[in-house]
Amino acid sequence: MIYLQLFASFLQVGLFSVGGGYAAMPLIQNQVVELHPWLTLQEFTDLITIAEMTPGPIAINSATFVGIRIAGIPGAIVATLGCITPSLILVSLLAYVYKKYRDISVLQNVLSCLRPVVVALIFGAGLSILSMVLFNGQAPGMEEVNWIGAGSFVGAFVLLKKFKWNPILTMCLCGGVGLILNLLIFPA
Repeated sequence: MIYLQLFASFLQVGLFSVGGGYAAMPLIQNQVVELHPWLTLQEFTDLITIAEMTPGPIAINSATFVGIRIAGIPGAIVATLGCITPSLILVSLLAYVYKKYRDISVLQNVLSCLRPVVVALIFGAGLSILSMVLFNGQAPGMEEVNWIGAGSFVGAFVLLKKFKWNPILTMCLCGGVGLILNLLIFPA
């Protein structure tokens, strides 16, 4: 039964995550945190962090991690297959259709209408994760702000956008600084 739930949940993620991994984050969150309480919101945030740092697409990494957490290696295989099955079918069909009809303006209009939706999905997912980092999943208020998380966000944003730092080096630096600050300066 759990295998069927994992497959169906990640089949939906794979089917409706138009725009790639970042657009899939709200769908994954809905499936694994809200619909099936397999993970807490904090665990989901950790999952996204790990899925982004490891090689491969975020949605597939997330499916694999959730599957292995819920039902071991068979669960990881089933969840991953659920996530990639729609893509395998749809990409094959779309490649055929696009190759045959790529010069038709209706197709170009449909593609241009999907872009703002994808941006909105990514923005919404980013705000959810930022809220989790800054306020630890609680109602926003200045007394509950995670200042280490806020500083990491601002520092990473500046390093990535202004100085064009390597994202891996930025993650390592922020992780190291966060570890030092949490262990030495602000111990729990």
